[in-house]
Amino acid sequence: MASDPRYSSPLAAELGEPALERFLRYVAIDTQASESSDTYPSTLKQLDLSRLLVEELKEIGLGDAVLDEHGYVMATVPATVSHEVPVLGLIAHVDTSPAVSGANVKPQLITGYDGGRLALPANPYLALDPADLPELAKHVGHDLVTTDGTTLLGADDKAGVAEIMAAAEYLVAHPELPHGPLRIGFTPDEEVGEGTKFFDLETFGAAAAFTLDGSTAGEIQDETFSALEAIVVFTGVSMHPGFAKGQLVNAIKLAADFVAALPRDTLSPETTDGRDGFVHPYIVEGTGAETTLTMIVRDFDEEKLAAHEALLRRLAAEVAATDPRARVEVTVRRQYTNMKRVLDDHPELIAAAEEAIRRAGLEPHRTLIRGGTDGSRLTELGLPTPNLFDGGHEYHSEREWICVQDMGAACATIVHLAQIWAEQAG
Repeated sequence: MASDPRYSSPLAAELGEPALERFLRYVAIDTQASESSDTYPSTLKQLDLSRLLVEELKEIGLGDAVLDEHGYVMATVPATVSHEVPVLGLIAHVDTSPAVSGANVKPQLITGYDGGRLALPANPYLALDPADLPELAKHVGHDLVTTDGTTLLGADDKAGVAEIMAAAEYLVAHPELPHGPLRIGFTPDEEVGEGTKFFDLETFGAAAAFTLDGSTAGEIQDETFSALEAIVVFTGVSMHPGFAKGQLVNAIKLAADFVAALPRDTLSPETTDGRDGFVHPYIVEGTGAETTLTMIVRDFDEEKLAAHEALLRRLAAEVAATDPRARVEVTVRRQYTNMKRVLDDHPELIAAAEEAIRRAGLEPHRTLIRGGTDGSRLTELGLPTPNLFDGGHEYHSEREWICVQDMGAACATIVHLAQIWAEQAG
């Protein structure tokens, strides 16, 4: 392992290899979710990893490990202290993004990264270049895992799964470490926004939880977007094109006019960062008779989110007004809500995480998520669930990579967090 003053924890150094071993085993299993499925989980192949995790949890001594009918894995690390400690949850998701293939992942391990350009061996058009990836430049001397350039890696969120598993194994093997009861939860379908659809809070039984679904080492995230999904259906009039003069109303062109009317310099993912929200068309399906546009609407501020929805409805009405025979219908549903409104009432969670990260040899820093996690919805449902780093980068792409030292630091953070949580209760 590389020597770096930012990674001064012997425990982090010890746990990097066990986490890596598990991670490489897990990424070999294709668990890609599907946005078009009507099953739950959306792909049954996610259960291949879930079943393996139940077996491994039992092997390390967690006899209550179970896979339920909805694809959730749950297990308990028993307390080692006699005083009462609120149950703390640790959560990660097994599925990977539909955006890039997760089949036949061929990870490559780079030992002692030299700071140069990293070729992805199966794709001559892609590489990891520290000139383009500032975070990569910070990992000279570290051990990295990348893809071969043809698939995603799966660090989102199999790194979180591996880190929870490695930390749980360590805690079970060291009963002298004082901690309260821990509940482990592995969810399906997070990448398609359905990770908590059937999550039973009562069965899980935690008073608070953390997801391990972040990125840069040392991150604590207690704020996410609030999120809407907008379905815009354009209905025209279908006619044989040879005899369509004065009669045809092309739904595809209606949809095109709507998209063309969206702001170009603002309110789009490609032109925003930080606390800026956006409206984003990302699926279009249909024919000249009827075309459906699926959009996501995001902002950290509820008033601005409402304004974005109002913009979409206004633009839809304007398109419909261009022809009395055209119809445009907008349906909006809430996907998740910014967790910060709830987590501000639980400063003890952030304080515990910050101290755990320090004990793991890193400096904690709070960031916001330009997206959502399972914790967004769980927090809204009553289980306060901030997010911790897992060490991965460039998620949802063939350029995805992870640092082994960061994985060790994430494992150490979990171990220290369990102890700090018991200390606070004592």
